[in-house]
Amino acid sequence: MTRPTPDPLPDRPDPGTEDHGVKDAATPTRFPAVRPAARFLSVPATRPARPRAATTRRVPRMKAVLDQILAAALLVACAPVLVAAAAAVKLTSPGPAIYTQTRLGRFGRRFTIYKVRTMCHDAESLTGPRWSLPGDPRVTPVGHLLRALHVDELPQLWNVLRGEMSLVGPRPERPEIAAELRREIPGYDRRLAVKPGLTGLAQIHLPPDETVESVRRKLVYDLVYIRRLGVVVDLYILVCTGFKVLGLRRLYCRKAPALAGRPAPRPGAPR
Repeated sequence: MTRPTPDPLPDRPDPGTEDHGVKDAATPTRFPAVRPAARFLSVPATRPARPRAATTRRVPRMKAVLDQILAAALLVACAPVLVAAAAAVKLTSPGPAIYTQTRLGRFGRRFTIYKVRTMCHDAESLTGPRWSLPGDPRVTPVGHLLRALHVDELPQLWNVLRGEMSLVGPRPERPEIAAELRREIPGYDRRLAVKPGLTGLAQIHLPPDETVESVRRKLVYDLVYIRRLGVVVDLYILVCTGFKVLGLRRLYCRKAPALAGRPAPRPGAPR
């Protein structure tokens, strides 16, 4: 008597393609705005945007040590610049030189961020929370200069020393704006898997947020960064940030559809 053949086991999904309860954002199969030399930042569209399992425990410790050392060194080195910027703001417009805002940190925890004030005092008292657009009349003359030089971001080094931020990571967003983006962009909260940063992969390649579509493009970069999380990637982004501040962005970034103001190509779309 022949034994019956057992039914085949049902196909199990590949671990790398599980959505883990969150819908994935549209992520291109190849990062469009980085030169081939930085292809280590590319990520397949089917992989979940989370740190690799082998580095889940090791990388955060290494990042924390690197953040503390570099943030302390930068804060001491930039202290004269920060004092001069604060004095210029105080002498040219009424209100405090340093202002605070509530932002979302890792896992959605709220924290207080510090920045040099570049707008008139109580700029959002009538409009409420909103992004600053090009030509924003709320920005003071001194504020334009501080923003161009990114000096207004220097107080955030204190947030890094407090462990609320990292030197490299997604841009921290305000809870009020994040609530709207969460409704408009599926998977937006996945960027909260790591600490926000002073600079990041999205920040060095794309302009500041202006529309929901610009945030959608930045989310692609944030998920790529989270997937390729590592000290080498952080050092690469820090070097590129230095080039950007010096106006040498062309040394690391070539023109791409997402940088030219057009939507980034979606997976499988004709190029």
